Amino acid sequence: MAQEIPTAQRTLRLSAFSGITGSHIGLASGRNLGITAGADAGFRQILHVNPAIEVRGTHVIDKGSVAGENNVLGGLRIGRAFGRLHPYGDILAGFGQIYYNGNGYPTPDGSLIYKASHSMVLSPGGGVDIAMGNRFSLKVDLQWQRYGTPVTESGHMYTTAGTAGIVYHFNF
Repeated sequence: MAQEIPTAQRTLRLSAFSGITGSHIGLASGRNLGITAGADAGFRQILHVNPAIEVRGTHVIDKGSVAGENNVLGGLRIGRAFGRLHPYGDILAGFGQIYYNGNGYPTPDGSLIYKASHSMVLSPGGGVDIAMGNRFSLKVDLQWQRYGTPVTESGHMYTTAGTAGIVYHFNF
């Protein structure tokens, strides 16, 4: 009797990505333009979804008229493939910095002026990678980010960040 030999399955999938990020920073209608780069380590499929660990960073290249945001985030990404389309959702957390333009930004009561603030960032989001072959994909990503800041009444600032970029899939 012939025995069936299971097909080899990769247990770890690595990819790197980079793109241009436009952000609405949620403070005085401010906008940013930045560069985002990151990497994903994907694991074996579980219950028809592809879990991965993601690390990314965004560096502002145009702070707009209000403030510039930089961040480094990491967390869990869950995706699923539908042909060439690979939609995903993620929950990321990390460290962020806000640099206020000009002479700084006042606290709500006007007692202090801040030139910069640093905080933890919570960033749920999602997007889709569109396969363009075995090695490359196009990326469209949207993140909702919550920064802590002393210059708002609530002590928080909510940013919406959209990224368009390219993904390289390592094949080894």
